[in-house]
Amino acid sequence: MKKNNEQREKTIVRTSIIGIITNVLLAVFKAAIGLMSNSIAIVMDAVNNISDAGSSLITITGTKLAGREPDKKHPFGYGRIEYLSAMIISVIVLYAGITSLVESVKKIIHPDTPDYSVVSLIIVAVAVVVKIVLGRYVKSIGQKVNSSSLINSGEDATLDSIISASTLLAAVIFLTFHISLEAWLGAVISVVIIKSGLEMLKETISQLLGERNDPDLAKSIKETVTSFPDVQGAYDLVLNNYGPDAWNGSVHIEVPDTYSADRLDQLIRSIQVKVFAEYQVVLTAIGVYSVNTKDAEIIAAKKRVTEIVFSHPHVLQMHGFYMDKEKKTMRFDLVISFDAKDRKTSYKAILDDVRKEYPDYQFQVAMDTDFSES
Repeated sequence: MKKNNEQREKTIVRTSIIGIITNVLLAVFKAAIGLMSNSIAIVMDAVNNISDAGSSLITITGTKLAGREPDKKHPFGYGRIEYLSAMIISVIVLYAGITSLVESVKKIIHPDTPDYSVVSLIIVAVAVVVKIVLGRYVKSIGQKVNSSSLINSGEDATLDSIISASTLLAAVIFLTFHISLEAWLGAVISVVIIKSGLEMLKETISQLLGERNDPDLAKSIKETVTSFPDVQGAYDLVLNNYGPDAWNGSVHIEVPDTYSADRLDQLIRSIQVKVFAEYQVVLTAIGVYSVNTKDAEIIAAKKRVTEIVFSHPHVLQMHGFYMDKEKKTMRFDLVISFDAKDRKTSYKAILDDVRKEYPDYQFQVAMDTDFSES
């Protein structure tokens, strides 16, 4: 696991260094061309390349900090720093878009006549190709190593290629028709960049707040857990993300009421080992629901309660059922979908119907949340 993390860090750093070198070189060439041709669009494009180099530097810093070992103050590690670095990059993209829009509006109000040369246009055209290739490369690596910072940097590079392409298009139009659309195209592209920056920021904030479990991952983990012979069900799976590929979680399992503590301990440890081996998810806790297996009357009662519960809309699960005839108690958990208009009202209606069927019993019914509900 540690070796994989080190390899991931090296990949991110190497990719970011490539981005820094490429963007600095492009910035130098574009700044020179922009100043010589009196093109605000090319100059702003050069500034944007410098900001991209800064984004790559932030990615490296964030990755290095996120790779620090857990300590007393942060026992789950520093992985979420990567999300913060991705947020900073999103803000940089947003700032670049706003700055570009302001400068474009200024040029619309007070236009300048650009002076393009063939050499400058060729260099801009080459820059477009370079940024397209760089953007695709960085984003693909980001997706491969699950790095939000690299993905955002790759998307930013792709947006830069659009900016450069618009500058090139404006130059061609000016040279052909003697109409300067540079500022107007710059304004349109700026709006696109602002929109992309906001979307990146929204996605990163969502990751920091905590998103719903990946349904496919949750399903796979539950299938692995229930693959053990005596596990009759896996429920209440909660996965906590502490950075890319850093997961802790907990789950409840249903096992026969004949299980001894020693046997249960062995089962839980086996589940934890297998889940970590297959998904690199640390199950820090596995709760247990005891299932009646020795009384036919109780088994029939469970079937009847299940029918009553699922006769109501928006019920996703009923689990953890246990009935004690001597103490006249019954307990189970309900999962009601967030699609229900009022989950508490639905819960009360279900409980009322079950009580009517079994008026002599005391009930302990918990309303659960399925954190992997799709």
